[in-house]
Amino acid sequence: MSRLAAFYTLLGLAFDHHKHGNSPYHYSATIGSTTLEIYPLAKGQTEADKDLRLGFAVNGFETTIQLLKEKEISFLSEPMQTDYGFMAIVKDPDGRKVELYKK
Repeated sequence: MSRLAAFYTLLGLAFDHHKHGNSPYHYSATIGSTTLEIYPLAKGQTEADKDLRLGFAVNGFETTIQLLKEKEISFLSEPMQTDYGFMAIVKDPDGRKVELYKK
């Protein structure tokens, strides 16, 4: 969980570490009216779901790309112009594809 929180912090999210009622401690970040939470794996689960694909419009796109490269984050696509804007695709620490768009 801490590796994921550190990765998404590089993209501009600010996480709190907290707990709701009987839930386990987890990380939570608010993006506008949306909340992204990182929970530990469920009991008996051996790996995280990798089918989810996230996309973020990033302030300071070039700086963020450089930070990700310095942290040796895996790039599936170097920054390039697409029909949807200037973007790159990286993998988060659990192997999910994350699209990063220049804001």
